[in-house]
Amino acid sequence: MMKGKKIVLGITGSIAAYKAAILIRGLIKKGAEVQVVITPSGKEFITPITLSALTSKPVISEFFAQRDGTWNSHVDLGLWADAMIIVPATASTIGKMANGIADNMLITTYLSMKAPVFVAPAMDLDMFAHPSTQKNLDTLRSYGNFIIEPGEGELASHLVGKGRMEEPEKIIAVLEDFFSQKQDLDGKKIVITAGPTYEKIDPVRFIGNYSSGKMGYALAEECASRGAEVTLISGPVNLSVHHSRIKKIDVESAHQMYEAAQEAFSSSDAGILCAAVADFTPEIQATTKIKREKSDLNIRLRPTEDIAAALGKNKKTDQVLAGFALETNDEIQNAKGKLERKNFDFIVLNSMNDEGAGFRVDTNKISIIDRDSVVAYPLKKKVDVAKDIVDCLVDKIKLCSDK
Repeated sequence: MMKGKKIVLGITGSIAAYKAAILIRGLIKKGAEVQVVITPSGKEFITPITLSALTSKPVISEFFAQRDGTWNSHVDLGLWADAMIIVPATASTIGKMANGIADNMLITTYLSMKAPVFVAPAMDLDMFAHPSTQKNLDTLRSYGNFIIEPGEGELASHLVGKGRMEEPEKIIAVLEDFFSQKQDLDGKKIVITAGPTYEKIDPVRFIGNYSSGKMGYALAEECASRGAEVTLISGPVNLSVHHSRIKKIDVESAHQMYEAAQEAFSSSDAGILCAAVADFTPEIQATTKIKREKSDLNIRLRPTEDIAAALGKNKKTDQVLAGFALETNDEIQNAKGKLERKNFDFIVLNSMNDEGAGFRVDTNKISIIDRDSVVAYPLKKKVDVAKDIVDCLVDKIKLCSDK
């Protein structure tokens, strides 16, 4: 997967810079072409001579290569590369990248980069955990950059914790995975619902559920990584999106999600309804906080709009719609019934009886059901479950295209 790939490798001032030599060697063995851009402080930890000998290319550090006016074009580097990797990435460099402080050749190259950018942080545990560092990393994610999380272990300070740069062989594996990714949703528009809905009782209380949104967000990231333009309609969750091709719409109530889903699905190729939408909402929402003045309180509920049924009813022949069913008993039978009632092309079944599946966990165990088959999958991380679901979505989209 790396053969012929052009990699710009950014090196900054960290003791972990010595690992860059190992990384370069591994990339070149895989067939990649590597151009090093190093910060002035990076040269204090590893010499340009070493790096040049490994890459067979002059190392770029300054804007001007010679005093006769020869200069290094960060714009040309941004057009040349298939990927840029910042290894190691210090807290200082991460802060400059997040805030556009272009005071060295590496940052100007980053700001000109047309290719995907991967960032491998390396720093002491307290620096990595500091809110400013975490905010800057979140900012880089929001720009569409890929963060290669550091590992835990003994650091240069001899403290033990998270901040140790990921090992070169694992960084290469991340790049290989990226370049081997399918782009089978290129040009497709996908709408995904995620998370819970909150149905207000009064200004401070609501009816809700335990959905974390993790499955829906994993689906959004997977679809975007495979080329789709994703509209993610999210209830209240403590999650953020990373891919630049994801447009996030925040909603709170089932009614707000219903309206947003109706509008987004009308111009989409497919939809995945993963949100845990409330079935009922209070008939009357108090405008002031309800005081505890009585021994009991009766709240009259009315049904919320059925998002799945509405989209299924209006679904065109060239659109694909998938839903979820969380069941506690008669799982297959109930899921098949929902598949028919909502006019889904397939449904993803979760059982509350399966350990490690359901709400507030990072794993899931599913079965994918359509009108012809039931396929059961083992317990997996939700990011891997998302791949299985999107594989099925791609197959259904292809069937629609072939009709």
